[in-house]
Amino acid sequence: MANTDNDITKVWELADKIGFCMLTTQTGSDLRARPMSAYAEQLENAFYFLTDVASHKDEEISRSPNVCLAFADSKGQKYVSISGTAEVQNDREKIRELWATPAKAWWDDADDPSIRILKVTPSFAEYWDSPGTVISYIKMAAAAVSNTRPDMGENAKVEM
Repeated sequence: MANTDNDITKVWELADKIGFCMLTTQTGSDLRARPMSAYAEQLENAFYFLTDVASHKDEEISRSPNVCLAFADSKGQKYVSISGTAEVQNDREKIRELWATPAKAWWDDADDPSIRILKVTPSFAEYWDSPGTVISYIKMAAAAVSNTRPDMGENAKVEM
């Protein structure tokens, strides 16, 4: 398993660049994913999200804090899957720090008392960084006619 500083940095860079992810939580015996705007903070070893105190994901996380963050840039053929532990916080200073335009779709301002922070501390990640859709298709076609495996770019499993 790869675990170089470069691989760890790559995970953070890809996640930060993609920005949005599918947050997967456990609901009883089922899994549930929903799109979320992620704030990657490598120095804090955390991904932050703004969430609402009344949302179901908060209840799901309190029962089962293990989550998965799935980032995808399908045009650029770049993907990151991050497993970690989530916790809900009521850190008003951090809420103001993270407040940005996407949050205005859900709340009037950063002082809304129903806003909470969802903090995910990563434990494991895997990324795929390919050269892009067109080049990937060309490599796959060349591999198919030459009966070889295509070089589809970088892939690494990383302990966080």
